[in-house]
Amino acid sequence: MLGTLNDPATIRAAILRPVQVFTTTPLDDIGTAGDVFAELEAIGYDGGFTFETKHDPFLPLALAAPRTTSLRLGTAIAIAFARTPMLLANTARDLQDLSGGRMTLGLGSQIRPHITKRFSMPWSRPADRMRELVLAIRAIWDAWDGIAPLDFRGEFYTHTLMTPVFDPGPLVHGRPRVHIAGVGPRMVAVAGEVADGLVTHPFATRQSLEELVVPALGATPEGFEVVVVCMVATGSSGADLDEAIATVRGQIAFYGSTPAYAPVLDLLGHGGLHAQLNSLSKQGRWDDMTDLVPDDVVETIAVVGRRDEIAPLLMERTAGIADAVSIECTRRPDPKHFADIVTDLKRRLHRLS
Repeated sequence: MLGTLNDPATIRAAILRPVQVFTTTPLDDIGTAGDVFAELEAIGYDGGFTFETKHDPFLPLALAAPRTTSLRLGTAIAIAFARTPMLLANTARDLQDLSGGRMTLGLGSQIRPHITKRFSMPWSRPADRMRELVLAIRAIWDAWDGIAPLDFRGEFYTHTLMTPVFDPGPLVHGRPRVHIAGVGPRMVAVAGEVADGLVTHPFATRQSLEELVVPALGATPEGFEVVVVCMVATGSSGADLDEAIATVRGQIAFYGSTPAYAPVLDLLGHGGLHAQLNSLSKQGRWDDMTDLVPDDVVETIAVVGRRDEIAPLLMERTAGIADAVSIECTRRPDPKHFADIVTDLKRRLHRLS
């Protein structure tokens, strides 16, 4: 679903097309994953996703699958270039089987230093590499489904061997959906070309989505999903809201130090802020970075307000663009934190459908 709020056809499509509600949740203790995801399903989320920071993003989903029945499960995101297409094809397929067809393989590129220095893996031309990686995964699934022998020969990946002992057979629950996280125009375009969905970055505004993301995505096939990720700062009291804003401000400072996200600040008229944040990040002065982020940047990038204001603000931010809204503040990990907002948001979306 793509368009702007100034387009009557887009407004009508936004009203008539259902929008799902997702969240991405951190897990300090992987052993709690079953309980956490069961709670997300009970709250009313349509999808619950992991992301890759301190722990493997796939293991919690294996624990979540038998504890849930309708909740979509997936990664948002797993770091694609830390793994081979064969590993990703196998892992996603196994989780698709465990969940009975509810798995979404969300992939992101990360940035060069993490791939080369943390994972000791090659980095080059990330958009081209991501495109080929997804095509390789699909070629592997084609082989297992008996569509064609495995004979994938690309610039970055080669997969030509699949003997019977290593072939798990057809994907009986269908194929996992593949989402790509995109920030720059080339990666966004790759998502539209080879993936089943795009995951936008939370360091975004309505303006950046309309002017940077939507044009780069272009025409997409039927069933393609745009997942708009929104940082949310809210609270039940003034003090609670202030604490949430401070948390989000720190997250925005961290993201704003990364060169790939500088165009969002440029659109806000704060182009110089990136250089300041980037310089301080290289000095390890993380607390000083937070102090540099002004209120107007926080309130434009994040969705900020009282708890009863958040649902309509989310709808305003994402209408005509999102097929799914992912609400989160990953530095305040509590599956119940947005429960009332999920109820309010789904009620309002249902009323429009």
